[in-house]
Amino acid sequence: MHSPELLKGTLQTIVLKVLKDHGKMYGYEITQRVKELSDGHILLTEGALYPALHKLEAEGLLSTETVSIGKRIRKYYALTSPGKVQAKERVAEFVDFIQTMGSVLQVKLN
Repeated sequence: MHSPELLKGTLQTIVLKVLKDHGKMYGYEITQRVKELSDGHILLTEGALYPALHKLEAEGLLSTETVSIGKRIRKYYALTSPGKVQAKERVAEFVDFIQTMGSVLQVKLN
């Protein structure tokens, strides 16, 4: 598992990218998809995920839809139009950052 400190600065980018690729999702579904994509190296906690989701929603990057499923109520998150643009920009910025860090640390990246 990666350090929570490393994840702190990338969580919003991860959430935006997962929602961009998979559409409307609820919180637990997001955590499981990230776990799957990272081969278990990134384990998102509710305590980290939901504040990030709420912040992205407050910024107008996510919309929500509440759905009743039996006795459960699920809150689904989806990207807004500005969210789609922001997802693309943040991923590009992060890829550039990774390349820069590779140079600084003198590590060859694939």
